[in-house]
Amino acid sequence: MRFLIVDTDYQSFLDSLYAQHPGLENEPYARQLQVRAESGFACGLSYSDNLCELGHEAHQIFFNNEPLQMAWAREHGVKIERRWRFRMRRGVVPWLWRTNNPSSLYDVLSAQIRHYRPDVLLNNAMRLNAAYFRAIKPQLKLLVGCHGSPLPEDRDFAAYDLVLSVVENFVDRFRAEGLKSELLRLAFEPQLLQRFNSTKEQSIPVSFIGQLTQAHSSRQDWLEYVCEHLPVQVWSPSTDGLRRDSPVIPCHRGPAWGIGMYEILHRSLTTLNHHIDVAGECAGNARLFEATGMGTLLITDWKTNLNKMFAAGKEVVAYRSHEECAELTRYYVEHPEEGEAIARAGQQRTLRDHTYFQRMQEFAAIVGKHLHANVN
Repeated sequence: MRFLIVDTDYQSFLDSLYAQHPGLENEPYARQLQVRAESGFACGLSYSDNLCELGHEAHQIFFNNEPLQMAWAREHGVKIERRWRFRMRRGVVPWLWRTNNPSSLYDVLSAQIRHYRPDVLLNNAMRLNAAYFRAIKPQLKLLVGCHGSPLPEDRDFAAYDLVLSVVENFVDRFRAEGLKSELLRLAFEPQLLQRFNSTKEQSIPVSFIGQLTQAHSSRQDWLEYVCEHLPVQVWSPSTDGLRRDSPVIPCHRGPAWGIGMYEILHRSLTTLNHHIDVAGECAGNARLFEATGMGTLLITDWKTNLNKMFAAGKEVVAYRSHEECAELTRYYVEHPEEGEAIARAGQQRTLRDHTYFQRMQEFAAIVGKHLHANVN
């Protein structure tokens, strides 16, 4: 089968990526894509690479990465109307950046669909224009979406043949709305381990990495309690949503993207996790697999489905309250040998059951089943 995977990136990550590689925006498409993949952010090219490993043809594109998409357009003779403006980088040096009319990025995507001729398009960015995907659907055998974040109020998912999610409560909700929906969990890319020494230098007793937006209000409350009672080091894109006297702010170390995030996990004796509000009683965020995959002791919020992925108390540590989180974390910092045994078991479980190669096997099987149903 031929697959096209459509993703988007956080703008703050893109700003950081291109700031670290001056002139990258002028490089060929292949070079920019390579740098994006090597950044380790999100899952990199794990979807397309592992689908190719399984014998499929697959391409992964990043819709809102304007320099990357404009490079593809130039190299494939796609004429795009664009304007230019100056933008401040870190408030110091103005630099030139392309800013396209909103339709221009869709023009590039349309050209990519014509070029790659996918049987299956997987849209991991379902906040993009639903009318656009409805219009291009006749060019595909199967239009698949994947969503696991707060739902947009004006959502229109009816055009999709199938909607995937990383948590069960979303699958149940989509099915209740009359959509075909399946569970496809997130995972870990084992190749990342090759970029780190096998010996862990655990210089960070307790870390937390994650967003602190309005969609994470329960996480904000939890983290404020934890930061009052533990020496937590916090990495987050922004603390703007917190009150000025929040105990989280003195613990904040800035953002952590991709390999930088994995480096923090590699250096952490323990790392804390707390799910986004809309996850409800279901576990399934990326940190479950990123932390355990790196061999770090994960202390996560207890959820009803957690034991479907990890054995609580044996492969990860689970807490049911703010107080229990602080108590358990303090215990494993003081008893590192016990924590390391759980971390090793968690890593073994992830490398056995939760890699992107396995997820893409599951994805291909799901797609095959729904393609067969469509034909019949």
